[in-house]
Amino acid sequence: MKLSQYIDDLQAKGSYCFSGEEVDVALESSTVATRAALRRLKQHGAIAMPFRGFYVIVPPEYRQMGCLPANQFIPELMEYLKEPYYAGILSAGEFYGAAHQRPQAFQVVTEHSRSGILCGTVKVDFIKRKNAAMMPTREFNTPRGYLKVSTPEVTAFDVVGYPHHAGGLDNTATVLAELAESLDAEKLIAIAGLSPITWSQRLGYLLELIGETELPEGLASYVAERKPVPAPLSPSRSYHGVRQNPRWRLLPNEKVSPDL
Repeated sequence: MKLSQYIDDLQAKGSYCFSGEEVDVALESSTVATRAALRRLKQHGAIAMPFRGFYVIVPPEYRQMGCLPANQFIPELMEYLKEPYYAGILSAGEFYGAAHQRPQAFQVVTEHSRSGILCGTVKVDFIKRKNAAMMPTREFNTPRGYLKVSTPEVTAFDVVGYPHHAGGLDNTATVLAELAESLDAEKLIAIAGLSPITWSQRLGYLLELIGETELPEGLASYVAERKPVPAPLSPSRSYHGVRQNPRWRLLPNEKVSPDL
C-alpha cells in the first residue's frame, strides 16, 4: 500500500488523524522511507504534524489554515497521549453562549503541564489542573467526532481559578454573566468540593457582583462552614489595607467592571 492510498482509506472511514507508528505498520515499510513520504505530503500542505509523531489530514477547505481546527484533532491527540482532557475556560464558554471574548488559542485542560501547540495558524494552550480527570464534562459533536467540554459549573470555577487565561477579572465576570442561566446551584457545590476554597470565595463574590442572588447561596454556606483564611480577589495585586468582605472572607483588591 502507498501512503496516498492509506490516507485516502482513512478519510473514507471518516478518520483524519494517525500516528507515525500506525503508518509504519500499515505500509510495512522502513521508518526512514515512511518519514520521507510524510515530509513530502507535509510540504504540499496535505497533512500537518501538530505534535511529534502525530499527524492530521488537512482537507482543501483548511489548507489556508495549515492544519485541522483544534476541536477536530484534540480528542484523538489526547487519546494518543493517553491523557485525560477537556476543552475548558473560554473555549468551553463558547459552547454555552459565553463568547464575548474569543480566546486567541483553543484552551485544553489536562492533568500535566504541556507546551502549547502552533500548527499553521491553529494555536492550542494546555492548562494544568491536577484533578482534570475528575471534572464532569459534556460531549459535543464536531465534524470529526466528539469533543469533551467542561460542564457550565466546571467552566465557572475554571474562569475564576485561571483569570489570566480568561482575559482578566473583568472578562471573567462577563463570562459568568453569560453562563449564569446554564448554571445549577447544587452542581456548583459539587465542583466546589473538587476545587480550592479560594475559588469558591471568588466565584461567590463575582456571582453576587453580577446580580445573581440564588446561585451564590450554597457557595456562601460552603465557605462559612470551612472558615477559610481571607483571600485576595486578585492574587497578583497588593491587598494591604483592603477591607474584608465578611460573607466571602475575601479581600476585594481589584475593581471589577463586567461588560454587561
